[in-house]
Amino acid sequence: MGSLLLRWLLSALALIAVAYLYPGVRVDSFLAAVVAALALGLANALIRPILVVLTLPVTILTLGLFLFVINAALFWLVAQVVKGFAVEGFLAALVGSLLYSLITLVVSWLLPGRRK
Repeated sequence: MGSLLLRWLLSALALIAVAYLYPGVRVDSFLAAVVAALALGLANALIRPILVVLTLPVTILTLGLFLFVINAALFWLVAQVVKGFAVEGFLAALVGSLLYSLITLVVSWLLPGRRK
């Protein structure tokens, strides 16, 4: 339980880092980042698998590159739902989702006790 809470807070910090690094993404407060991180986690756990299955032919044709579009769409969707978290358009959602993924990947590598 503590590890899950730590990952959630680190994901919120990653969102703040994305907003700091890329001007197309805005996070108004730490609370907004925490809510957005939770919403992103839920969207990636519940909606993303459905979208991946529904768009499988397109994903295969693009050699997996369409998954970037799915990630950007979910990033943009969460920005539409969560107050205090904003994305300025699809390109900003694409760049923001890539940065967010890279930052959370690096953070997960640095956490002790990660699965191998």
